Amino acid sequence: MKGFNYKAYDGLGLAELIKNKEVQPKELVEESIKIIDSINPKINAVINKLYDKARMTANTALTGAFAGVPMLLKDISQEIEGEPITAGSKAFLSYRAKMDSEYVRRLRKTGALILGQTNVPEFALVAFTEPVHYGPTRNPWNIQHIPGGSSGGSAAAVASGMVSIAGANDGGGSIRIPAAYCGLFGLKPTRGRTPVGPNYGRSWQGASSEHVLTRSVRDSAAMLDQLHGHEKAGAFHAPPFRESYLNAASTPLERNVRIAFSVKSPIGTDVHPDCREAVLKTASLLESMGHKVEEADAPVDGYKIAKSYLTMYFGETAAQLATLEGVLGRKATYSDVEPTTWLLGLLGKATSAEEFVLSLREWDKAALQMETFHETYDFYITPATAYPPAQIGELQPSASEKLLISAAGKMKLGGLLKKIGIVEQIAHQNLARTPFTQLANLTGQPAMSMPLHLTSNGLPVGVQVMAARGREDLLLQLAGEVEQSDLWVDVRRNPMY
Repeated sequence: MKGFNYKAYDGLGLAELIKNKEVQPKELVEESIKIIDSINPKINAVINKLYDKARMTANTALTGAFAGVPMLLKDISQEIEGEPITAGSKAFLSYRAKMDSEYVRRLRKTGALILGQTNVPEFALVAFTEPVHYGPTRNPWNIQHIPGGSSGGSAAAVASGMVSIAGANDGGGSIRIPAAYCGLFGLKPTRGRTPVGPNYGRSWQGASSEHVLTRSVRDSAAMLDQLHGHEKAGAFHAPPFRESYLNAASTPLERNVRIAFSVKSPIGTDVHPDCREAVLKTASLLESMGHKVEEADAPVDGYKIAKSYLTMYFGETAAQLATLEGVLGRKATYSDVEPTTWLLGLLGKATSAEEFVLSLREWDKAALQMETFHETYDFYITPATAYPPAQIGELQPSASEKLLISAAGKMKLGGLLKKIGIVEQIAHQNLARTPFTQLANLTGQPAMSMPLHLTSNGLPVGVQVMAARGREDLLLQLAGEVEQSDLWVDVRRNPMY
């Protein structure tokens, strides 16, 4: 393997080298381990190393599309039997997974080798990865900036060249936001396309989907070929797709595809000039390729979408805290989790069943509105985020906010905070930087972020594209073409790659 450049290849490229006996899986494992051990102290992407198991598996007969390719998994939902899965929280430090998740079972069939688990914010609740227990994950493009969240550890790992593929999931933008911040390709599949069981039939009421973060479009497509399909426990089932997503990624779109774009925040907040410019450049490129492109806003109420998303968010946090009793052997208390998590749980407890059901009905209204919209437009393009990556610590609560959160949490003032409009304040503050991604989660549509712009100080900016439910193939066709253009930002340009 003398002179071999591990970082030059995507996952399928590495798999091809193994197939041709140019390298061996154990050599790739050692190379990946060497890079992780060198880079991880600087960016804190990997929080649990599974090197010995990967080394043992590398010496067995491996088959599958990614046979012998090193990979990392996200420290939430993607359970490995016998291994910890903490969801970024000290409350789960003693927990060990009782079985592989269905996602991991399917992943094993690809032949990929799992080297460890990546950092997440506590319970994957925010779009920046700075859990108190594990500390912040840093962006390989500039370590003073965040890689996004909640799949921030996975994004940083791929963007630094530790691995070419890492597990991710997306309940409100957690694949697309880190992809945008780290110069990667990130696809959130249609609701029900990939498995979330067997412990659950739905994740975040169907808002969350499992997939991967990758450097290349074809790796994402090939992995979707391996992951998708019927799941016995699944509450939702995506429209069937019987062809190949990998083939779709290399099939040009027909000309004169209908495309709508918008650079307006759906909740009326500001959008950074670089994020607007990224969309406008993309629109111009697609028009030059022969497509029909026009400016048009999605026919949904952005404020209702934000509020209904947060209603689910509060309820799911309260439910998560309730399930801690089975892990801790007692009811969870304020000191078991981060203060903000406890506050979100209190807001969930103060949310009525009536409010929760009415919020879900808003999802269905929006889904119908978007399906009708896609009868006119094949694609809907927006910024992936409203701002480039924030600095480490910038999105943490201020000292006064921490005092308020602490007091409210200890005194269990969730109901009072709701009455004085705290939900609307949280919606504005938390979603102002990332207001575009939640829509696809609530409607169940597939959506992707493509790396198509760099700011003047060298930070990536992503462009989001949505399609009708079940049409990941269209998204991959578009991404495969755009990937060949000069707009596509090669992640290998970052200083740490």
